[in-house]
Amino acid sequence: MHARSPTLAGESAPPFWASAPKALLERLGASPEGLTSAEAARRLKVHGPNSVHEQEALSAARLLLRQFQSPLVLILVFAAVIAGGLREWIDASIILAMVLGSTLLGFFQEHRASRAVAELRARLALTAKVRRDGAVATLPFSEIAPGDVVLLSAGAVVPADALILKATNLLVSEAALTGESFPVEKKPGTVAAEAALPARTNAVFLGSSVRSGAGEALVARTGRATEFGAIAERLKQKPIETEFARSLRRFGTMLIQVMIGIVLFVLIVNQLLGRPFIDSLLFSVALGLGMSPELLPAIVSVTLSAGARRLAREGVIVRQLEAIENLGGMTVLCTDKTGTLTEGAIRLMDAVDPAGHPSADVKRLAFLNAALQDGMDNPLDEAVRQAGAGLSVKRIRKLGEIPYDFTRKRLSVLVREDGHPDRPLLITKGAFDPVLALCTRVATARGEAALDAKARAKLQAFYETKGREGLRLLGLATRILAPGGRLTLGDEAEMRFEGFLIFLDPPKPEAVEAIHHLAGMHVAVKVISGDNRHVVRHVAEAVGLKANQVVTGEALAGLSAQALAHRVEHAQLFAEVDPQQKEAIIRALQRRGHCVGYMGDGVNDAPALYAADVGISVDQAVDVARESADVVLLRRDLDVLRQGVAGGRRTFANTLKYISITTSANFGNMVSMALAAPLLPFLPMAAKQILLNNFLSDLPALAISSDAVDPAQLRTAQRMTIADIRRFMVVFGLISSVFDLTAFALLLTVFRTTEPLFQTAWFMLSVLTELTVIMVLRTHGPVWKSRASPLLEGTAAVVGTAALLTPFLGPVSRLFGFAPLPPMLLLGIFALVAAYLAATEAAKLRFFRPRRR
Repeated sequence: MHARSPTLAGESAPPFWASAPKALLERLGASPEGLTSAEAARRLKVHGPNSVHEQEALSAARLLLRQFQSPLVLILVFAAVIAGGLREWIDASIILAMVLGSTLLGFFQEHRASRAVAELRARLALTAKVRRDGAVATLPFSEIAPGDVVLLSAGAVVPADALILKATNLLVSEAALTGESFPVEKKPGTVAAEAALPARTNAVFLGSSVRSGAGEALVARTGRATEFGAIAERLKQKPIETEFARSLRRFGTMLIQVMIGIVLFVLIVNQLLGRPFIDSLLFSVALGLGMSPELLPAIVSVTLSAGARRLAREGVIVRQLEAIENLGGMTVLCTDKTGTLTEGAIRLMDAVDPAGHPSADVKRLAFLNAALQDGMDNPLDEAVRQAGAGLSVKRIRKLGEIPYDFTRKRLSVLVREDGHPDRPLLITKGAFDPVLALCTRVATARGEAALDAKARAKLQAFYETKGREGLRLLGLATRILAPGGRLTLGDEAEMRFEGFLIFLDPPKPEAVEAIHHLAGMHVAVKVISGDNRHVVRHVAEAVGLKANQVVTGEALAGLSAQALAHRVEHAQLFAEVDPQQKEAIIRALQRRGHCVGYMGDGVNDAPALYAADVGISVDQAVDVARESADVVLLRRDLDVLRQGVAGGRRTFANTLKYISITTSANFGNMVSMALAAPLLPFLPMAAKQILLNNFLSDLPALAISSDAVDPAQLRTAQRMTIADIRRFMVVFGLISSVFDLTAFALLLTVFRTTEPLFQTAWFMLSVLTELTVIMVLRTHGPVWKSRASPLLEGTAAVVGTAALLTPFLGPVSRLFGFAPLPPMLLLGIFALVAAYLAATEAAKLRFFRPRRR
């Protein structure tokens, strides 16, 4: 092992894919046995961790700066500068204090939320098998350094840019880098330095995944020096916009249009009335801020992260926060049967000969195939190894292997028994139809016979009979090869059919109830499996799904897009489908207007997981499946997923509560002040009072994430539409305005208030109505039948008490221009609040009546 540093960083030599393995090992100061832990640690200090993402400190700095990107905040800062220039120091200081308080509040909430989510994601960190200290170790991606030798197998995500040292039928998917969906075969060699990425067949790159086969590769570049690192920024700049994010953007556009119109109207009217420009400007800008839910980014982030933490306690880890909205909006769940509808504890029931009799020879051959294969670990091989207790591979030498892939659907191992060097035996195990297609002979009690049509029909009948009993069958075949030859795919031919392996994976009793609950939430369950139609139908019947129609991959092949969309809409069961057909089914359902979830855990599930609106995998899934998923379940359980759907809907409902309630209240206040400003002899509220009002009323909104949700809102997928929000905002905003104008008339005619008393009374009335109306509008049903969360109630009570006491606290009262209110005026305010709440409750019950029905 050489101890010098790798020299690729400043690379004047040819790129690593244009180098021979021996030359690259020399340049990197590495060896085929890998690095020592000490040398790897030293290289990590030089090159940094193997990550394309920025450090947390930088993320926090960007998060803080993002709080000041709001145009409204920048306008307020500008207004404060103007006030300072006119020596209105108190107004300037208050505006800056309110801006700073709001932005810091948003920052701390979002920063806390992002750290919580980062901790959840850390539980799902990818790992790779690496040669370290002369042994194979499993390490996080971040600890891989240039010069490491990584071991690749089916299902693994490639951890860095690396040169192939060894390969056995290694097929790698590079879709994330090249957009090409078909895998590329990788093998040792050299290619030209100017070769494009798809032509670099001797190298693998970070972000790609192993579709099949196995290999070893020498890490040449890590982190941001990789090809993926070079395009990571471009990928981050154009994320896929979710429907929820798109709705928020449209909502923001609508608010800006309304706000600009009212602000300009108020500013022009005040100038026409001859009021001081600076007061009018500050009032208009503060009014604009009052219209905007400036804490919306923080509220959305806090609500989503709170939902993510709640889901984590229930065994659901969210990798992308936005996926919570799609999880709640899911209308169709597509899932494989293994581990979700079935127990997932697959066991080998029997190994039988072609006649269906138990066979020790078939069991031993299957054990050798499973025990000696180096490719993808899978539960079927594990079941064969467990059933082979007492069997051994001591006198067996492995000569070669053709790993499993999802096109051939089989695995072949070439072995030779000590003492029989002239009889290399090829053992092939896999799906029944592909294995049977390779065979020309069949084993019998007297030796072997030709595999004619009659013999094939008998084998097919046995296979279908066992399938209808819910048993899964694999075929096993052998062939003696000539000694000394190199194993190729062409050797899988003219084989002898040896028998069947019979596996049992019983249906889960609790799956019936979980599917029933999902149906009650209007989520349709569809089974998409590569298994045979008979097993799929049996499992579906056992868990309560309609099994009268099973659509096979053969039936789907060749269908037009329109025919496929019609077929997938009405069928519940799909069997014998390949990975591309799984993806096609997902996309066809999406074209029908569904929000589709896909649940899978294998290499063949990665395309469908990526295509789905919400990809769902499990903690024990292969790396590429977990990396393609948006949500990872810690338990293979549909009921856990049902809780995740309910959690997603709860999170969405609480986010929508903040948007609807805040905008309607603020819209009402804006309309009230815009209408009253020209009629009053003074401004209804000073700019600093508006800002304090807005700040106080926003505090309880941060507790909305903890609120309970009406059961009816959990029963169906929710959608955020601008039309619904606009209608809600106008109806309840105008109700608020009616009471505001009534209050203005009473304050001027009955109580004959002066400017300080008027502004104090209006400030108090505005804060109290905004706090109490949250309790009314947070539920679609009668307010007395739905209790808010303790945190929301407590926060509202504290803020309400602060608003009542503020006018009576001398220094604070003088700072904001308040005046103590007489008892009769306080009673009048309380009466107006009560009347307003009663009117809002009556309007709400009428507004939501169609939805409750």
